[in-house]
Amino acid sequence: MNKAVYEEKTEQLLLPITEAGGYELVDVEFVKEGGSWYLRGYIDKPGGVTVDDCERVSRSLEAELDREDFIAEPYILEISSPGLGRPLKKEKDFVRNRGKDVEIRLFRPQEHEKNWEGTLSDWDAQTITLLTDQGTDSERDVTFSRENIALIREAFDW
Repeated sequence: MNKAVYEEKTEQLLLPITEAGGYELVDVEFVKEGGSWYLRGYIDKPGGVTVDDCERVSRSLEAELDREDFIAEPYILEISSPGLGRPLKKEKDFVRNRGKDVEIRLFRPQEHEKNWEGTLSDWDAQTITLLTDQGTDSERDVTFSRENIALIREAFDW
């Protein structure tokens, strides 16, 4: 079993379905939770997705997955919205969020902190840079190694 291969092949099947329906393919993941495998596709569109949107995409993908039959493990297929806590993973996510407030959770502390918040100012293949006043009285750029980032997503004030 190769999780990355399953995700990549599913993404290849799902991309034409989402594009034809006017949706954005946000992410695909194959994860084990509570003893069951889940194949999840996350879709979005301006104004958000509905249950009917998810069902339509799910039915189309299910037919393609049955035809291709490349996943050996039994799994549960789920298509849903990425929700408000949508992680930034792809280049388009970073482009969309440049200049917006994001939160970063680290695997290991940096400057004695594992949780950071600031304005997404720059990124490349190895790093993410935030403009933040965290830890000081003035704004400054702080750069994080991508390999130390557990999660990066848009910040929300509740």
